Order: sequence, then C-alpha cells, then structure tokens
Amino acid sequence: MWTESRSAGADHGNVSFRGRMQMHAPRQSSPGRRPAPPDDACTQPLGTAAASVPADPDLARSVWEIMSAFVRGHDPADELRRALGLGRGTGRVKALISLAAGPLSLAELARQIGVDPPYATIIVNELEALGLLSRSPDDHDRRRKAVGLTQDGREAVRKAQDIIARPPSALRDMPASDLARLRELLGHPSPQPDAGSRPAAPPAGL
Repeated sequence: MWTESRSAGADHGNVSFRGRMQMHAPRQSSPGRRPAPPDDACTQPLGTAAASVPADPDLARSVWEIMSAFVRGHDPADELRRALGLGRGTGRVKALISLAAGPLSLAELARQIGVDPPYATIIVNELEALGLLSRSPDDHDRRRKAVGLTQDGREAVRKAQDIIARPPSALRDMPASDLARLRELLGHPSPQPDAGSRPAAPPAGL
C-alpha cells in the first residue's frame, strides 16, 4: 500500500511505501554481497588484446624489407676487402676467421667455410702468398698439412672482427631509449645469444 505526500511549496511528488524507504533513495548493498567484477576487457593490461592478434602478412613483409635493406645498405664487404687487401673473391675472410681458434686441416677448413677442398686450396694459396696463413705438419697425421694463421693473419682477423662488429652510424646516433626498445623488439620473436659469446661473422660471400 502506498501514499503520496507533498512537501509545502514543493512542485514534485515524493512517493514512498508506508514504513519503507523512499523509492528515489539509493539501494543499499546486502551485507556480505560483493560488487560485480568489472568487465574483462577493462582489466586486461594495455596491449594484451593487440598482442594476441596475428600480424598482417603484408605488414610483416614490409618490416622485413626495411630491415633487409638497412643491413644490405651497411654491408662492410668492400671495407673489409680494402682493409685486408684481399681483392675480389669469396671465402677469404671466412677462412681467416675460421682459423682464429687454431689450425685446421684443409678438409676441415673447407667444411668450415662451406666450399669444396679444391677451392679451399685456392683460398689457402692466395692467403699464404699474402703472408696471412702458413702450412705446417699436422700434429695428428704427419701425412697431411695443417693450416694456421701467421702473426699478420691474426692481426687481419682482429681488424676484420672490429669492422664486422662495428654498428653503422645510423644506429650509433640513435637515442639510448630507442636502441633499448629496438633490441627488445628484435629479441622477442627469437632471442639471440649474447653477441659477446660468439665471434663476429663475416658478410655472405667473404
């Protein structure tokens, strides 16, 4: 049962139930009742939903083209040839760097640089003529020769590794925060070993 009452001078009604709270008053929560949890979409960390969406193949291709063009545009191959006096030809820098850990047989060196033994022999002959390599009897098999670096060869390896490991100026001039973010992004899809744990690799074809 309900009644309608009006206050003096008021123009609007105030409907109430006899002995109960007024209808326009805010509802009180029941004791022990928890408020409804917020919508799931509002509780997700920023970027969670976007990260779960696969990248557009065209976008991924575009990013890869930009990255590849950047690497090709800063290929140190010509600088290495000039600095080491090697001239044209493939496998020479690889051969030098492969021998940095110690002498190898001709067959082992060929496997290391990915060429057949006859071509490895040509490379060794040329580097030996430059005074960068020398042949000596193999400690494990006196019937074959081991190929190792000379003092000039070790200096050439050090110079080559410095050139290969040196980042281009476009990276050196970037703000530290941008470089840190770039490293985080590039390391996310396939984390790479620490660069200091492996020797610098020569460009393809050297």
